[in-house]
Parts: sequence; C-alpha cells; structure tokens
Amino acid sequence: MNISIGSDHAGYDLKEKIKDYLHEKSKKNILNKILINDRGTYNNDSCDYPDYAHLVADDVVSKKSDFGILICGSGNGINMAANKHEGIRSALCWNKEVTELSRLHNNANIITLPARFISTEEAIEFLELFFSTQFERGRHTKRTNKININKNDE
Repeated sequence: MNISIGSDHAGYDLKEKIKDYLHEKSKKNILNKILINDRGTYNNDSCDYPDYAHLVADDVVSKKSDFGILICGSGNGINMAANKHEGIRSALCWNKEVTELSRLHNNANIITLPARFISTEEAIEFLELFFSTQFERGRHTKRTNKININKNDE
C-alpha cells in the first residue's frame, strides 16, 4: 500500500509518530508492505497547511498513493484544502464511529486527524480502522458520485 502523509507544524509530532508506527508495521508484514511518501512539513516551524494538503491530495488523485493522511491542529483547515481537489474525499476523523463511516459510506481516500484533540494511540486506532474498512457500495455509490461538481453538465 502506498500512503502519502502531510501535516503542518501543529501536526508534525503526530505525523512522525505515525510514520514510525507504519514503518514498524511494514517490517513485520512481508506481504503487505507500506510505502510512505512524506510530503512535509519536516519540522515544527510555523507553516501553511494548504501547501501540504495539496501535495497529498495530488498524490492520491494521480494514483501515486492509494490513500492519504493529513494532520493539523484541529484537522479542519487541512481537510478543507484537500477537499478542493476533484476526486478527493477527505474525512476529519476524531472517533472510531466517524472513522469507520468515512470509509463504509463515504469511500474516503484521505483521513484527516486533529493533532490537538486526539492521542497518538487514538490516531493509530483510527488509521487501522480506516485502512481495514471497505466501502459498502450499493446506495452509497450513487451518493459519492454526486460529490464532485461538473460545471459542464449545466
């Protein structure tokens, strides 16, 4: 699985912990290697979250990555920026139920985490749930297909 990850300064520490966890998990599972593309930021210096949201979203849209992980303080700003990209369904996940439904009903392809409001343990739990939950399809397919706006249809 290829995963792109990005954060602003508020999410940097959690991003690094998540990367360590994913590297360890990948080492233990020979059949399901995880390739991580770190799109920044690379330190705690103040920076602009849209820059990293756009890089991760571009990777997912172009299929360089299967999924994306985004992290900022509240999760809101970086999530909003990612969702400006056609084909992105980024979900702000702060508990297990929201995380599961983001995949099950919304076919989310980016998980956004609010670094200031969840623990590292919760973040890892949400990631595991996000990556293991499959899109339910059925009635949800029609709904997810309506997310993007095609101005040419008007």
